[in-house]
Amino acid sequence: MSDDQRPQARYARRVGRILSLYTLGLCAVLLLMAWAEQQGVSRQWLGPFFLFATVMVYAAIGIWGRTTDPDEYYVAGRRIPAVYNGMATAADWMSAASFLSLAGGLYLQGFTGSEGQPGGLAYVLGWTGGFCLVALLVAPYLRRMGLYTLPDFFQVRYGGAWPRRLAALGAILCSFTYVVAQIYGIGLIASRLTGVQFEIGILLGLGGVLLCSFLGGMRAVTWTQVAQYVILLLAFLIPVSWLAYKQLGNPLAPVAFGKQLAQIERAERDLLASFEEKQVQAEYLRRAERYRQALTDVEGALERERAAAQERLRQLKQQGADPARVVAAHRELMALPKDPQAAREVWTRAMQEALERAKPLNGLPLHGRAFAGDPDGTPAEREAFEVSRRNFLALMFCLMVGTAGLPHLLTRFYTTPTVREARDSVTWALLFIVLLYLSVPALAVLVKYEVLQHLVGSSFDALPTWIVQWARVDPALVSVTDVNGDGKVQFGEIRLGADIIMLATPEIGAMPYVVSALVAAGGLAAALSTADGLLLTISNAMVRDLYSQDVAPQLNPEQRVILSKFALLAVALLAALVASLKPADILPLVSASFSLAAATFVPALVLGIFWPGATRAGAVAGMSAGLLLTSWYLLVNAAWVRAAFGLGPPQLWFGIVPVACGVFGVALGTTVAVVVSLAGRRNRPLVLPRQEMP
Repeated sequence: MSDDQRPQARYARRVGRILSLYTLGLCAVLLLMAWAEQQGVSRQWLGPFFLFATVMVYAAIGIWGRTTDPDEYYVAGRRIPAVYNGMATAADWMSAASFLSLAGGLYLQGFTGSEGQPGGLAYVLGWTGGFCLVALLVAPYLRRMGLYTLPDFFQVRYGGAWPRRLAALGAILCSFTYVVAQIYGIGLIASRLTGVQFEIGILLGLGGVLLCSFLGGMRAVTWTQVAQYVILLLAFLIPVSWLAYKQLGNPLAPVAFGKQLAQIERAERDLLASFEEKQVQAEYLRRAERYRQALTDVEGALERERAAAQERLRQLKQQGADPARVVAAHRELMALPKDPQAAREVWTRAMQEALERAKPLNGLPLHGRAFAGDPDGTPAEREAFEVSRRNFLALMFCLMVGTAGLPHLLTRFYTTPTVREARDSVTWALLFIVLLYLSVPALAVLVKYEVLQHLVGSSFDALPTWIVQWARVDPALVSVTDVNGDGKVQFGEIRLGADIIMLATPEIGAMPYVVSALVAAGGLAAALSTADGLLLTISNAMVRDLYSQDVAPQLNPEQRVILSKFALLAVALLAALVASLKPADILPLVSASFSLAAATFVPALVLGIFWPGATRAGAVAGMSAGLLLTSWYLLVNAAWVRAAFGLGPPQLWFGIVPVACGVFGVALGTTVAVVVSLAGRRNRPLVLPRQEMP
């Protein structure tokens, strides 16, 4: 070992000792909480305590790592060992989408989904395969240049201001979309653990984000993410192993869950033939027809609904009814749409939802089916099969390529001491991610088995308390309604959102509350770790890559760091405001950000690394074309945009769903970049520097 390597080795050993003590302390706290629960300590104390304790650990790391040194703030001093950078990258990667929503996506969409849903397995394969692209095509080459941000690469490689500006704008757009999803997850967990309103939960969780990224930048964020990875690993593996042991007598869920998949297939066949389920489907069809009739005369129907609600409220007051019924009737009146335009939007969505839930199995595909339709069936079935398979492959492509272009992820590989350690850290990150991803399909199957065996067929008079509690947080997460009026829960009467499956797993499986608190803390850790990196990326792009170079170049490095911190605070508050509006589920928001990253960055990034003929004009044209096309496709097919402009049903190209539209942006961006570069070959291209950076 050389003299230069000895300090780095001592640093790695010291960090290893600290991490070991931290892990042992965390396990001791979990055992103490389990003992306290057995002794009768209230859940109202245990949940908030664990939330507060974990956030305070992150805050302590943030305070310890505070810095205004540019190297430390932007790239953690370029001294993070490969194994810990891999662990931090895995935590950065295991966002609210992976931890909270991925198992839910597999629960709702099955392995390969339907015509309109690509299927949960596409996320597992796409996100895992993306790290192979990062290791082979991107990470070592970026580290060799010794830069700070992804827009820096575009300025150094292509020269001029516009490649940098476009990269910075693209980083802000896709990172902001991503961070809104994380803050939504933070609010969801904090409100459930503390009992406060969703919006207050967002602000509570946001404090933990700001204490880390605001004070110490990449230095504090890196070590916070290492601590968070330990929590989210335990929080995921403990409940899935517990559930597997409870059902199968084997805690190795990825190995054993196949038996339950066969049980689910049998239960699905029984549900398809169930008379009670068909009653529920018929009722949803009647509701859809009522909405369809109301949409033929929106103004008249709204007036009739308002008059009927006012009459019910008047009668209840005259009869001296129970105050709770009066309050419920008043809320029903206030919940009516304010004007015909709003009524059209609400009733259109309600009709579409009723039509979807009128399908067999509550609109869910068969869990183990290989794509929708039938390749040997009728023309309609063959078309459904092709569209389903096309969407599956398109989304998997977007997630793989988007991984290779996410700015907050690629910045992590600037923090290692050498190019070799940058490549090694990708390998470590892939290992740490696979530990969880192997268990995700198993968790979805085990939870669906629990629902089919213990919730379906139970009495509405004995519903589990977790259903009521989660419905208070957000009715869109959990809804169980006696549609056919028989007093029994049918599968078609259960509505579970993708974001609830993982969080409710301990309660669905009747585990101790300490496991519920651990899962919530793990989800919070996943959301916080990614939000830290995203907010840092956005603020750096705004201040370092745009403002300080185009508006105020006289700023010194320390001033840029201070300004970045305040920009981070402003972006965090704006993202919290958007997240409080609950714009969409976590998984679609995250998928959209991957399509944006793939189309904006990857063509020009990979061409710039491997093709000396790529020119500045080609990069600018390719990035612009990819970003504009992907953004347009996402917006024009968004439900709220189409409802606002009266555009009717979405117009999909080749049946590709909006979240997978990056496949069009990547194709167009690559084509435009190559054509424009070839057309301007008389310009002498800039060549990527090849020297090793210290």
